[in-house]
Amino acid sequence: MKILVTGVAGFIGFHLTKRLLEDGHEVIGLDNINDYYDVTLKYGRLLELGIEKHQIQEGAYCTSSTFGSFQFIRMDLSDTVSMQSLFESNHFDGVCHLAAQAGVRYSLENPMAYIDSNIIGFTHILEGCRHQKVGHLVYASSSSVYGLNQSQPFSTSHHTDHPVSLYAATKKSNELMAHTYSHLYHIPTTGLRFFTVYGEWGRPDMAPMIFTKAILEDKEIKIFNHGKMSRDFTYIADIVEGIMKVLFQPASPSEAFDATLPNPSISSAPYRIYNIGNNAPVSLMEFVETIEESLGKKAKKQFLPMQAGDVESTYADTSDLMKDFHYQPHTPLKEGIDAFTKWYQSFYSKEEE
Repeated sequence: MKILVTGVAGFIGFHLTKRLLEDGHEVIGLDNINDYYDVTLKYGRLLELGIEKHQIQEGAYCTSSTFGSFQFIRMDLSDTVSMQSLFESNHFDGVCHLAAQAGVRYSLENPMAYIDSNIIGFTHILEGCRHQKVGHLVYASSSSVYGLNQSQPFSTSHHTDHPVSLYAATKKSNELMAHTYSHLYHIPTTGLRFFTVYGEWGRPDMAPMIFTKAILEDKEIKIFNHGKMSRDFTYIADIVEGIMKVLFQPASPSEAFDATLPNPSISSAPYRIYNIGNNAPVSLMEFVETIEESLGKKAKKQFLPMQAGDVESTYADTSDLMKDFHYQPHTPLKEGIDAFTKWYQSFYSKEEE
């Protein structure tokens, strides 16, 4: 099958693309390689997929030297003409839309980046799927949509009407936009609410990378809400396994949908929403201790109040994903952290050479 993966130079997009190629699928990967975080990491991921930095030119396809069935194109989601041309010149069997302006805290500083990428860009994806009759659109939502909701574990049957960051609001908007296109144009769409993904090639603005870097450099790590936080940390391989299960089974209308008492996660349209997480939250302090143990070194800790736009806890109810796709994360935290810290020390030691 021919799959479009957006955000292919990103953390999840890279790992998903590698798995799709290994399983024999044809992939076109799109990314604008913006400088939200160190582009060295993005180019490093692309190199692992057989795309060298000197090959890349804006709007031109690059063919992988490692995977002959992979092509990369540098393109911005907000570019109307280029996005239309991308869909018109390719017949995609499926689209996995992972590109977005990420980061809860950054949305406080640069809100327009989120509108351009997460709203305008997502509209271009929907329009492309509509006009080219793509078989299934799977897109990244986020656990952040639960906002002020304190009823845990978070369930997709909960309403998500109280976001606490613009990032969360754009992800909620994506779900509503997807439903509209599923209803009007019968496009099968599935939204996946990711819960704190970690692992090799992870983002440098996320806790695992921030903590590991600081510990190795003998610098303080910032512990917000005085450590009274927990997250449903989910290892990247478990996330990819879940996406693979969903991608090749398009959403369909639900016979269980009751318009007089609507469940937000299902619809009379071919539309579904799932949580994808570990279904087992870990306290922030336990997470830090696991990294310390893996590195064989203690962290210097600075305890601070809660940050604006942040939430105290996340906990995914993944029962729907388990029931419909037999999804079952299996990577223990220690195993995942050990794999991450081993990669981190290897990658950055090479960077210093």
